[in-house]
Amino acid sequence: MDYLNAFWVGGLICALVQILMEKTKLMPGRIMVLLVCTGALISFFGWYEPFLEYAGAGASVPLLGYGNILMQGVREAVAESGFIGLFQGGFKAGAVGCSAALVFGYLASLLFRPKMKG
Repeated sequence: MDYLNAFWVGGLICALVQILMEKTKLMPGRIMVLLVCTGALISFFGWYEPFLEYAGAGASVPLLGYGNILMQGVREAVAESGFIGLFQGGFKAGAVGCSAALVFGYLASLLFRPKMKG
């Protein structure tokens, strides 16, 4: 049942994003930022953990999960460092994901020889 819940919740998130892309004039980058901010907002209110427990990877893999990770990092840093944690928590929590994206993107560019669109 865990796989089924992850599949339909993740699919629903992707379907809603696809509808948003096709029915509005929002650019994909803005939609991605909207998803991250929505994940952070859901995490702020404490709703993300029950959602994550129900949907598993269907909730943690999309960009909503990245927003949750950023908010958890900020929450921990504020508890540890006070006000300055607002500025350092997101960077610490998101550093691994950003670094991995850069490294794997670079490796992929070496392997597949990307070309500019003409």
